[in-house]
Amino acid sequence: MDEQSRRSFLKTSGATAAAVGIGLAGISSSYAANEKVRAGVVGIRGRGRSHINGLNRLPGVEVVALCDVDENETRKRVDELAKASKSTPRTYVDQRKMLEDKDLDVVSIATPNHWHSLGAIWAMQAGKDVYVEKPCSHNIYEGRKLVQAAASTKRVCQHGTQIRSHAGLQEAMQLLRDGVIGEVYMAKGLCYKWRNTIGKTPETPPPAGVHYDVWLGPASERAYSRNRFHYNWHWHWDYGNGDIGNQGVHQMDVARWGLDVGYPAKVQSMGGHYMFDDDQETPNTQVTTFEYPDEKKMLVFEVRHWVTNNENVGATGGNAVGDIFYGSEGIMVIPSYDSYKVFLGRKHELGPEGKAGGNHFGNFIDAVRAGDPSMVSAPIEEGHISSALCHLANAAYRVGRTLTFDPATEKCVGDTEANALLTRNYRAPYTIPDVS
Repeated sequence: MDEQSRRSFLKTSGATAAAVGIGLAGISSSYAANEKVRAGVVGIRGRGRSHINGLNRLPGVEVVALCDVDENETRKRVDELAKASKSTPRTYVDQRKMLEDKDLDVVSIATPNHWHSLGAIWAMQAGKDVYVEKPCSHNIYEGRKLVQAAASTKRVCQHGTQIRSHAGLQEAMQLLRDGVIGEVYMAKGLCYKWRNTIGKTPETPPPAGVHYDVWLGPASERAYSRNRFHYNWHWHWDYGNGDIGNQGVHQMDVARWGLDVGYPAKVQSMGGHYMFDDDQETPNTQVTTFEYPDEKKMLVFEVRHWVTNNENVGATGGNAVGDIFYGSEGIMVIPSYDSYKVFLGRKHELGPEGKAGGNHFGNFIDAVRAGDPSMVSAPIEEGHISSALCHLANAAYRVGRTLTFDPATEKCVGDTEANALLTRNYRAPYTIPDVS
């Protein structure tokens, strides 16, 4: 692509971004300027704090309800909002009680992974529009049910892969479609994050103020341990999906987006939990390959946890998170959420590059105001498929063999053991409801 063509593209993509509300918090003309969108946030520690702040910063949006199983965290958030001169939100322990509030318009979900699909389905069935964190599911079965619930309720459902709202990455994807690096045959997603040992913690009674049975929700009943609670739940199969389903789902989504593919035909995954003797169950080192024979493409995904090279997407020896696309004429490197660089030919001469952000919460609210689920940058169907690739990687890792996948049934062909890992035994009453 020559410089004149690139300038033309940038002008067009900027106009398109403005038209669909990317990076904007503007109010759709179909709503009165003073009509407020009232939001509730479920899961308010860590990422949930970003949800509260991201929504409250939008004109005409107010977080009016907070829900968390840890009352200690709830008190902190209420105090923070009070200091910021925001109105005092209503507080809940059980999200089902929060969903009874008829004045609540949208629900933003930042719970542990094992609650994402169920909480989002409940919210949409209660008539709320939903922003649900990545990965949208803990397994493939409930992810499909979430997609079906969005279709049957006709609610707006935004997946928390916010890179899709960044104009820089939208530009990068269009350049790939336009052939900037020729025929794209492979993508590599990288999740190299410096993760120290979590050590070992004993099973104890839960801390005061923690409603642990509600936190467990659909997961199997198990005694409380600090290493299976705040944040470190990511590294336990009952609640999380390892780093490929934590940070990695962002880069998996970009890799699949750039390759323009859906489900793979075959999946292989190998790795382990290296260096540390601790409570972590998920691998801290993992290499997965996804084969797309019909498209003549493949996707490679790597998780590493310690000293590593940067592969042009990060600082040497530290975190390196991003994607690399390989084509017949060059490569595209995506080293962050909002930028890209193209290197052309055998000499890797610098080609087009760009950087531009966006506002995923703003895009969500614009879709809510317009009552148009198609406006979201990260549709729940796309989120489901990208999350499913992470689940397939983990299933292949856990059974230790190549999986052949049938996209029509969303199951592994002739592999009962692997298919058992694509769903779970739900603990009553936290079962997936009928979504027809």
